[in-house]
Amino acid sequence: MTTTTTLRQLNGFDETPATFEDAVLVLVDYQNTYTGGVMELDGWEPALASASRLLARARELGTPVVHIRDGGYGIDTEPGTLHASVAPREGEAVVTKSVPNGFHGTDLHEIIEATGRKNLIIAGFMTNMCTLFTTEGAFLHGYAATVVADASATRALESPAGALTAQQIHQAALATITELYGVVVATGAELK
Repeated sequence: MTTTTTLRQLNGFDETPATFEDAVLVLVDYQNTYTGGVMELDGWEPALASASRLLARARELGTPVVHIRDGGYGIDTEPGTLHASVAPREGEAVVTKSVPNGFHGTDLHEIIEATGRKNLIIAGFMTNMCTLFTTEGAFLHGYAATVVADASATRALESPAGALTAQQIHQAALATITELYGVVVATGAELK
């Protein structure tokens, strides 16, 4: 396999992952709709367990936390509710969005800006949609994003060339992030 030079490398962007000490943890769309039924994601259980560990570490270390949810699933319904294992606590911001990019049409930027931190740790559902586009939004707002691969998940999809597995789509989304929008770590255990 050939090693390619990324746009991040060509631009001299820092490849150092964020730390809990200098970042905001952004959890994207960990809603019940992704844990069963037509929107069930492949690998949601281990991804959610990893997200729960990230959240526990952030809380233990005093890292600011922002929960994002998609308003299109009915936030007052069971499918639209954030999963109990990563449910927000008092004092943790909750942002409701209407498109995949959590920054678009929300106060996410202002919430993060108020923390004084420029680094973000991002993980969520679906890797190729809201996790990817929220990471792009972070980049466009001048934040340095680190995405946690094993705390994100997606599902298999059809393409004009045929079926793609969830793992292929997940890896392609992470490759897109690595190309320009942020640093990707395999697991949250890699973060200090």
